[in-house]
Amino acid sequence: MILSASGWRKVFAVSGNQNDADFEIGKNNTALCVLAAEAFALYVKNQSKKRNPLIAVGTDTRPTGKTMAQVIVRTLIYYNIKVQYLGISAAPEIMAYSKKTDGFLYISASHNPIGHNGLKFGLGDGGVLEGGQAKILADSFREKCSAENAQSHAEEILNAVSEKYFYKLLRKSEKFKAKALGVYSSFMKEIVTGSPKEKNQKLIFDLIKTSLEKNPVALVCDMNGSARCKSIDSNFFTQANLEFIPFNDTPGNIVHEIIPEPENLVYCAEKINMLQSKGKKDAVLGYMPDCDGDRGNIVYWSRKNNKAQIIPAQEIFALSVLSQLTFECWKNNGKVKNLAVAVNCPTSMRIDEICSKLDAQVFRSEVGEANVVNLGKEKRSLNFKVPVLGEGSNGGNITFPSAVRDPVASVFAIIKLLTLRDVLTKKGQLKKGLFHIWCEKCGVPYSQNFTLDDIIATLPEYVTTGVSEKRAVLKVKTSDKGKLKLRFEKIFLQEYRERKDELEQKYGICSWECCTTNGTKEIKNASDWNNGNGGLKVIFYGKDKTPQAFMWMRPSGTENVFRIMCDVKGNRPQMEESLLQWETSMITKADAL
Repeated sequence: MILSASGWRKVFAVSGNQNDADFEIGKNNTALCVLAAEAFALYVKNQSKKRNPLIAVGTDTRPTGKTMAQVIVRTLIYYNIKVQYLGISAAPEIMAYSKKTDGFLYISASHNPIGHNGLKFGLGDGGVLEGGQAKILADSFREKCSAENAQSHAEEILNAVSEKYFYKLLRKSEKFKAKALGVYSSFMKEIVTGSPKEKNQKLIFDLIKTSLEKNPVALVCDMNGSARCKSIDSNFFTQANLEFIPFNDTPGNIVHEIIPEPENLVYCAEKINMLQSKGKKDAVLGYMPDCDGDRGNIVYWSRKNNKAQIIPAQEIFALSVLSQLTFECWKNNGKVKNLAVAVNCPTSMRIDEICSKLDAQVFRSEVGEANVVNLGKEKRSLNFKVPVLGEGSNGGNITFPSAVRDPVASVFAIIKLLTLRDVLTKKGQLKKGLFHIWCEKCGVPYSQNFTLDDIIATLPEYVTTGVSEKRAVLKVKTSDKGKLKLRFEKIFLQEYRERKDELEQKYGICSWECCTTNGTKEIKNASDWNNGNGGLKVIFYGKDKTPQAFMWMRPSGTENVFRIMCDVKGNRPQMEESLLQWETSMITKADAL
């Protein structure tokens, strides 16, 4: 079982087959669920100092989810926890609702194959446990699993719980679910508008609705049987004057692979193409969430190419950042100080270019949603305004005050770019829209009749390795990843000296810098390449010290793989391929030593 701050995961299907859709989890996995819930119950009690703290429990739509939930709920009852079981719930939904509780325990393996499952833990702040807290919980769980009587102890807990009380609690699930949906919907209004005040929310949503009356948008969603089938999506979008067209929207009917990357976004693209061919000309935007519904990438109708196109993950994040930063300028009439964005280490450098034009700083953390969220918190405590953060390598975005990615927020980031256009104020003055603000900042001609094609065309051009590509994942034998990086360093230094002239002539690379990330800390120009399981990046610079590319690596915290990628400035796919091959070669050599 992989235990990380982002979540604990393993194959829970009793067969051990990661693609098994059976709901049975077996005796050993049942014991693991008991011990995990026990560790969390005691942790929450210690943190809250309450005799009977309140914990919300929910699942995504994996077959094993309900089985695991019944075990976990029983265990929490045993420890006198007040349990509110939401049943199927999207991750952002239960996390928003958790602010009304003392914590949450969410059963999901995110984008992993259907036979996998796992657990996410959080307190009442709307996010997962930060690194230090997660370590305490994981250590407690390991200790419980190591006890000689672990199996019998787990069985005793389950047998001690009253069946009558257990089923009485389950019958309240619909009531708790309804409350959670209400809290989540209200919270999403604050996320979209950047204001907790209903008056301000109404003003912005009225502008969006009015714009959509002139230029209607039908939103297509490939639910793929995910937890979002039972969340706020349909009601929330239709209330904003967006027509909502879902398909594959039966909860648990997972009809294709879960990860919302290009190979699975094709179904949403095909649906938009079909609707357009039948005259549905306003079907111009679509998305597909993963199983727990916190990650969702986007498809749009390209008028330029007359077909639906998939927006790469890094570009979706870039659009979200562009939208949120210009939205801050728009709300405050251009008077915004200390703007900043928090991102993970492998987020494309296109974000740095966007932020430099909008007078915002970029701060980087190690991979992991908890790391990015906590980095944002740290910067806010230093008086930075951080309206958006996230992991560009995975797409989507976290819009403050949320502490989790959300496809609804990503869709509305694009909707705001498309709908908040130039208007005349009551005094007859021109209030420039978001895209107009951006065009002025980057010196691009602006036209009022723009489309999403036009917005995408203004993004800084980069070629970036996709996170789900086969070439982005390596299997390595070396268990000590710090030692692997030290070996890599020696090989890199030698091969860079040998290739220096070639790299300068072919790619304009004249120098380099090593950066490492662990948790929320980034060390630039790092002299020690051994940073354990953290991220390591080599940035390449041109003659004028402008970054031209980087290669990055890190062992995954949720899968037994070593992830790599490259990011290259400009439309230079051959350079990206060449650098990635070089990185792969050096890591392979280091692993063989």
